Amino acid sequence: MGSQEFIDLLKRLSEAFGPSGFEDEVRDLIIKELGSYVDDLIVDKWGNVIGVRYGRRRDLKAMVAAHIDEIGLLIDNIDKNGFLRFRAIGGWNEVTLVSQRVVIKTVDGRKIKGVIGSRPPHVTPPGKEREAPELKDLFIDIGVSSDEEVRKLGVRVGSVAVLDREFEVLNGDVVTGKAFDDRVGLAVMLWAARQLRDSEATIYFVATVQEEVGLRGAQVAADRVYPDFAIALDTTIAADVPGVTEREFVTRIGKGPAIKVMDGSRGSVFIAHPTLTNFLISVAEELKIPYQLEVLIGGTTDALGIAFRRDGIPATTISIPTRYVHSPVELLSIDDAINAAKLLSEVLSRADEKFVQSLREKTIKVVPR
Repeated sequence: MGSQEFIDLLKRLSEAFGPSGFEDEVRDLIIKELGSYVDDLIVDKWGNVIGVRYGRRRDLKAMVAAHIDEIGLLIDNIDKNGFLRFRAIGGWNEVTLVSQRVVIKTVDGRKIKGVIGSRPPHVTPPGKEREAPELKDLFIDIGVSSDEEVRKLGVRVGSVAVLDREFEVLNGDVVTGKAFDDRVGLAVMLWAARQLRDSEATIYFVATVQEEVGLRGAQVAADRVYPDFAIALDTTIAADVPGVTEREFVTRIGKGPAIKVMDGSRGSVFIAHPTLTNFLISVAEELKIPYQLEVLIGGTTDALGIAFRRDGIPATTISIPTRYVHSPVELLSIDDAINAAKLLSEVLSRADEKFVQSLREKTIKVVPR
């Protein structure tokens, strides 16, 4: 299995339509790809895909999570001239939306295209021409002239859209496209499932829904699976670009996957479970897999949604360094992603009873009753 096969897999996932809450197209791809590498495969009530790969022990459980949703747009108003107003699904920077093409899914499942428009600078008040517009000032133009024409095309309030952008290979192993957050995490999970030959623990591969709007699917899945530990797969910031100081890079592309140390923002910091962090580091160093340590201020992953369910689940994240996250031109190194899959599969194969016991609750003292 070479890098071209991984690239082809990531391309299919990246170009699929799947904003939060409307992940059907991506889910169908995951079911098709994952089915050959697991023993049981289910879709839960909210649409999480859970593939179970039984190990030698069913009482030792590991969960791997990667989210299938992407940020998108939801139509909340159609004016009499046929222009569509929208709200954000997930976190957008308005600057990245101006003058973009979009794909809208109709009521009957067809796809139509449009463009995101804004007030032309020629008729903008003096001094405001170069200011970034607010989301409320943007609209989608699908080339019609009335709300009746919009309805005939099958678009209504509640219809959703994603950016219209094709996957491209740049130079060497660097690729660009939309929705790498978190389609690359899904590709890594699928690649690791293929590579995994044997494990003592039973592995639950979970493709989660609605991560971008609050880690929703991961919470539901974690309650259901209740694993001994969990590893989320996601992108992280690679700010290794001009104008950014080295301390603010977070990670660099091409330097290996990142092992999470901490993420989040003030008041909602997530600290990865230190035993898991040290285990991942030891495996990476033993096998000479390049890696980086990640401290990200702002943003988090499904690991947070999993970690504090029930009586607590040790959790961490393996991240794929990605430039321009939450934009239509996300960019990453295929080598980083393949090394992430290698690290994941090796960690899962080494997660034996001794390691799992080191994560479990310990009784220090019991007073006789």
